[in-house]
This record gives sequence, structure tokens and C-alpha cells, in this order.
Amino acid sequence: MKRLLLLISIIFLLLQNISFAATEIYSEENKFGLKDSSGEIITKAQYNKLIRLGDNAFIAQKKSKFGIIDTKGEILVPLKYRHTERVLGKYAKLGNYGDFGLYDSTGFAVIPPVYDSIDLLFGGMLLTYKNYKYGVSDFNGKVIFDNIFDDLYMPKPNIMRIEYNGQWYEIEQVSSETLKLPDDVKTVKDNENFKVSNIVVNTGVASGYSVLTFSDYLIKLFSSISPAHEDTIDQLMLSQGAETVSILIKLTWLPRYPFTYARNYYKYVRNPNNGPLAEIRNKLKKKFK
Repeated sequence: MKRLLLLISIIFLLLQNISFAATEIYSEENKFGLKDSSGEIITKAQYNKLIRLGDNAFIAQKKSKFGIIDTKGEILVPLKYRHTERVLGKYAKLGNYGDFGLYDSTGFAVIPPVYDSIDLLFGGMLLTYKNYKYGVSDFNGKVIFDNIFDDLYMPKPNIMRIEYNGQWYEIEQVSSETLKLPDDVKTVKDNENFKVSNIVVNTGVASGYSVLTFSDYLIKLFSSISPAHEDTIDQLMLSQGAETVSILIKLTWLPRYPFTYARNYYKYVRNPNNGPLAEIRNKLKKKFK
């Protein structure tokens, strides 16, 4: 019986692969559609872009909006999002503003579309951002940390630094080069594989504590620069429905870059809990209390 089930599973996988391989992208008048191996049209050439997603789907763009379709041309995720990014080849990050989610190749929302942003972390984790607060989820949709932290970043693959209520904490996995948090993160303090410590914002010697150095502030500074740059490129180039190479040659987007970038950078810096000015702002608040 077990052998029969195994044989059925193998046949099913082979049929899936054959079905996907038989689906081809074709172009017509600078638009893209799908055909089967016999040349029969599955869906007419109506998309600005079709990007393979996993084994059975495509990220599709119509005008300036993105969604997901399958190999039969059926819409899995409506084409209503202005921003997209393929993650690890088999996930699609889709969103507008405040409704970013992470979808698999079946159209299932692994991470629900309720976040301001979703970004990759080391160790198969995802950094979620909502209402100026950070959290962590995994690719199974499990919430590891709720969105309650003022700041969160990983300077090394095995170290995570978290700011909560003005205090910095560091989690280091001493037994591995990559951090992998336990299923119950509340037990991390008692786990011998992890070292949890407070971080003192001080360039001098701090006995018994780690020190948040100038290099850490550079990481925070560039953590604001990079998302702002990515948002700018996405708005000026990747979400316009034209090929990136063509846009680079024409350079019609270049005059708008400084202004768009400045607006996006300000959006990240004005975060009351993050950014290069956060520490100065917190100190001033304490002085005037």
C-alpha cells in the first residue's frame, strides 16, 4: 500500500512538472501571454511582464499593477498591487501601502497582507513592519515576535539586536553561524545555545555588557538609505511596466530620482522608533521630562 501511494505521489509530481514545462511564455506587440507545447494559446498576450514563480505560477503585471496567475492563466492573486518582489524564487511579496503580504505559488498568503513592509532576515526569517513597530515571522507564517519592537536588525547571521522600550537587547546563537530561534522564544534565555544580553549605548567600557558601537549606527543609517533607494527604484522603474534595460538606456527617470528618493528617505527617518536620529531624540525627551 505504501509503495502504491509513493508511486502515485511520484506520478503526480511528474505530471505537475510536465504541465509547467509545457507552458511557454510568448510575446506579441510588446505584451506577454501563455501557450502550451502545441502552440495553443492559454491566455492572450495582455501582460506587461510574466515572471516565473515556483513550479506552477507567474507573477503577472498588467499596466502598473501586479498579481499572480497559474499555468492555466487563472488569477490566483488579483492584479491590484503596485509593488512586487520575487523572494527565493518561489514567493512573491505584493503590496501597495500598508497591505504588503507574502504569497506562495498557489496564491496562498503565507504572511497576511497587513504590513507596511516585509524583508528577508538571516536564518529563514522575515522582518515585518507595521505601525512603526517591528516583528519577526517565518516562511510557514508563524509569528516568532509580535510587532512590538522599536528597532530590530541583524549585524551578523547569528546575532539579532532588538530595541524595546528604549532598551537594547542582543540574542546570539553561540552554537551556530546562523541564528535559528526556538519554537518557543520565551525559552531562549534558558537555552545554552543562546547568549542573551543587554546592550549599553556607550563607547566606553561597560563591564558585563555589550557595547553598541559607531559601526552599529552606520548600519542603522544605511538601513534607512537602502529601503528608500529600493522604494525609489521600484516607483520610478520596476513598477512602470517597461523593461529595466530600456529605462536605463533612456534615463527618463533620472531627473525624478533625487526628489523621489528624498521623500522615501524622509518616510523612513521620521519613524519615531528607528533611524539615525532616534537616540538623539530619546535623549532630548528625557532631558525635558
